[in-house]
Amino acid sequence: MGKLVVTEFVTLDGVMEDPGGAEQFAQGGWAFRFDRGEEGERFKLDELRATDAQLLGRVTYEGFAAAWPAMNADEFGVKMNEMPKFVVSRTLTNPAWNNTTVLDGDLADDVRAVKERFPGDVLVAGSGTLVRSLLDHDLVDELHLMVYPVVLGSGKRLFGDAPGALGFELVRARQSGSVAILELERTR
Repeated sequence: MGKLVVTEFVTLDGVMEDPGGAEQFAQGGWAFRFDRGEEGERFKLDELRATDAQLLGRVTYEGFAAAWPAMNADEFGVKMNEMPKFVVSRTLTNPAWNNTTVLDGDLADDVRAVKERFPGDVLVAGSGTLVRSLLDHDLVDELHLMVYPVVLGSGKRLFGDAPGALGFELVRARQSGSVAILELERTR
């Protein structure tokens, strides 16, 4: 059984909205103001290498599907395009990005079935609404957070209004460039 790994770029005040600047958020693009360093680049590649499939919300999926198919020049792009992708959506009916399956049933059942299908990691990037639902259903096994040294004061936050306490154990913390990389495992 695979692990569900949520990976996010996040500010000091927990904002995860529009780190790349493509979503029309007034403060979008905040992640590009900082160097995540060589180890940060290596961490993201190693994280993807350990991934057997992606699980995405519709909005993140649509952004990825618009950009990644044209990016096959390196190992990262090839892996992003070739791996199986699962998008949680009740409105998407005809996904164009190769190897995409739409999950439109019961979230918990669908996600458990995906985890059962793959021995490696199932990676969730971005997808804030989906991540909060996965946390609500206690389906997240690990969090990988790249914490950027900025406070935005507004924007969509990773944890929002969590319904209750969820425990995580810090497995590894390190600095790369200007960012802190935190790896946490769910304690149950």
